[in-house]
Amino acid sequence: MTLTHTPGTVTASTDTGNPAPAPDGASWDGANTAAGWFGGGRPVVLQVIPSLVTGGAERGCIDMAAALMRAGGTALVASSGGPMARELERYKAEHITLPLASKNPFTIWRNASRLEALIRQRGVDIIHARSRAPAWSAWIAARRTGIPFVTTFHAPYNFKGEMKRRYNAVMGKGDRVIAVSRFVAEHVADKYGVEPDRLRTIPRGVDTFTLDPERVSQERLIKLARDWRLPEDQRIILLPGRLTRWKGQLDLIEAIALLKRDDVRAVLVGSDQGRTEYRAELVARIRELGLEGQVTIADHCNDMAAAYLLSDVVVSASAQPEAFGRVIVEAQAMGKPVIVTNHGAVAETVIDGETGLVVPPGDPTTMAAAIGEALALDSLQRRALAADARRFVLQNYTRERMCEATLGVYAELLHLRATVGMAAYRKAGP
Repeated sequence: MTLTHTPGTVTASTDTGNPAPAPDGASWDGANTAAGWFGGGRPVVLQVIPSLVTGGAERGCIDMAAALMRAGGTALVASSGGPMARELERYKAEHITLPLASKNPFTIWRNASRLEALIRQRGVDIIHARSRAPAWSAWIAARRTGIPFVTTFHAPYNFKGEMKRRYNAVMGKGDRVIAVSRFVAEHVADKYGVEPDRLRTIPRGVDTFTLDPERVSQERLIKLARDWRLPEDQRIILLPGRLTRWKGQLDLIEAIALLKRDDVRAVLVGSDQGRTEYRAELVARIRELGLEGQVTIADHCNDMAAAYLLSDVVVSASAQPEAFGRVIVEAQAMGKPVIVTNHGAVAETVIDGETGLVVPPGDPTTMAAAIGEALALDSLQRRALAADARRFVLQNYTRERMCEATLGVYAELLHLRATVGMAAYRKAGP
């Protein structure tokens, strides 16, 4: 486990799943670009999601609505609502409130009729589902109206029994199925039988404009350090993520204890979302280990760009596989060395030994050693890592890249619908 750098050598890229040829002579040869299908308010794309409170699926939904409007289309988003719905107004996209968070079978069936009516009234061209309960309603509505149906797997959706597998399987019924990482794509193909011609891997993208070290003022750093009451003589180890056991906060606390360094402080950034018992367990363990001056629970942070820049190392200690791992990509965009546990999409989002270090999950001893190694980088090595890490993100994980690829999927389906027709395509399919 060694963190080394040769500046400018990071060139790795991810496969974003170029569109495959459509069946029955409906070719997709690359000449058909998204731009040719967008303009004058068309297409009308309806995204469905349970709510717009917080989360990666929700952020992707907002980003795509904005991209669709910029491309000249019309973006509709249906959900049960939430604070993020207000962001749609900024992009002149429209939110429609429907009870799409409900898993009640009768509500799901009624939602299908509501979506069908909306599709017909608004001339919707594509419906795009980002979660299972609304996906069932959307799938039914898409079949009734003959429009393309797109799904995005934002997580693997594991299952223990056949009933849960069948419930999850609607996400694999899309005419195009988007996976947010190769890790998720492999799971989708294996567990839900989604064929390569329908499956597209489009990694999540981050906002590299906001997440730019050059755009974070000294005043923002000072304010955040004061809010968190951070002393100037400690190195900061940041673990962003909601306070839930599988995010591995306890492992980082143990690693800080093993470091035996007074000049290090871990900051756990994230809301407990009502998990007060787990938060109390974290506080108790901090006290047991005598780490009151070395571990801070900072709750939610509204300025993550400043939080990343304020830190010396960013850690993802997840005990379960991350479908993508947005935090680690964001940290690299800010030029920070990262330490991640070795499962999920880590192999795609971190270059081990160059932009970060990969450690076994549930292993505080190895994590402590990795933190020590990252802190030992000299200023030249840190500058080289920062440049390479940001370059890696800019090449592979920008919001613009994600949106462009998704618009390409929409254009592919519009072309397919115009040349073959969805009923004929589905009849010819598996």
